[in-house]
Amino acid sequence: MLTIGQRFPQIMLKGVISSDLQQAFTELDTHHAQGKWKVFFFWPKDFTFVCPTEIAEFGRLNQEFSDRETEVFGVSTDSEFVHLAWKQQKDELRDLPFPMLSDIKRELTQALGILDEQEGVAQRATFIVDTQNIIRFVMVTDLNVGRNPKEVLRVLDALQTDELCPCNWQKGEKTIEIA
Repeated sequence: MLTIGQRFPQIMLKGVISSDLQQAFTELDTHHAQGKWKVFFFWPKDFTFVCPTEIAEFGRLNQEFSDRETEVFGVSTDSEFVHLAWKQQKDELRDLPFPMLSDIKRELTQALGILDEQEGVAQRATFIVDTQNIIRFVMVTDLNVGRNPKEVLRVLDALQTDELCPCNWQKGEKTIEIA
């Protein structure tokens, strides 16, 4: 699995950016948003139970990520058409402010080393990528356990200080100073 300090792979993916069929689809390069921080979060399958809770929470927090010059990208191995159908059917996903990317060829999940070999789907992984496309944070949880998007935001805040941050540090608190 790719980890801290390694370059995030550059791959073109199809994505869904709207519930309206006429404007739904786009192609995005994973190095899109040059000069900005990026959060890529992966979920195993559309039309499941844990995944929409996480996706909706990232959607609710999207403005806070934007305020930090950070773009959010959701990714699974389902097709863009499945993403669109799910987005149209699930109220909390209908107006997501970030793209739902399709890694149907599993190029990105394989390059990152997060393809679940047993299930053939993306593991529940999160990557924070800096302005130079370097991975600065990685978290992978069991397929049955949802992640905490607020913790991803907290870690992003800490990384953006470029200072030493103690356990449970929150934005605005003092960082560690070494005398």
